[in-house]
Amino acid sequence: MPFRATVLTLYPEMFPGHLGLSLAGKALERGQWSMEAVQIRDYAEDKHRTVDDTPAGGGAGMVLKPDVLARAIDHVSTDDDRPRLLMTPRGRPLTQARVRELASGPGAVIVCGRFEGVDQRVIDARRLEEISIGDYILSGGEPAALVLLDAVVRILPGVMGNDLSGVHESFEGGLLEHPHYTRPQVFEGQEIPAVLTSGNHGAVARWREAEARRLTEERRPDLLKQASTQPVKK
Repeated sequence: MPFRATVLTLYPEMFPGHLGLSLAGKALERGQWSMEAVQIRDYAEDKHRTVDDTPAGGGAGMVLKPDVLARAIDHVSTDDDRPRLLMTPRGRPLTQARVRELASGPGAVIVCGRFEGVDQRVIDARRLEEISIGDYILSGGEPAALVLLDAVVRILPGVMGNDLSGVHESFEGGLLEHPHYTRPQVFEGQEIPAVLTSGNHGAVARWREAEARRLTEERRPDLLKQASTQPVKK
């Protein structure tokens, strides 16, 4: 069964966004994955279609109401086992490992937060997995949902022209990706490293590994620290 994404949002017109273009868009047209954007406001029961209210205890902003959001979630996911995700800056950081787990499953129900956040009771009652795409604040969860889906869809079987493209990348092996080069041989006085045109595949592999480690040490030493704490596979 193709990967099926259901996005709960106050702005369904934001989807599929850039995922309707390029390889992801072609895969969407071919039915290799599907997306449905659902308007949360449709599940409000008052005449004003109210989805938010003031925070208990006072404070700035508004909070998404639990009853409205719960009805929306129940309507789209009562009878399936897709994970329910909430895009929020306080969530666990999205990793390539989690992306691969999602890509291997049936899909996901993705809730796009807005305002000051979502009532904690619906997060608990509907077992929402809170996910963050970075240590910064967006105007809402929609851009984050698009980022998550972009990461997932591109590694679904048959979406990329070359499936190996999804294997030899940053984070896949615990390191950042090595530098890339292509013709012309000389660009503004800089040449392609000789090892890459040597025809020695072993030397190329060693160079790429060394460069990946060098870049990781310079830019993301935390990744190396994480790798060193992982148990050795036997």
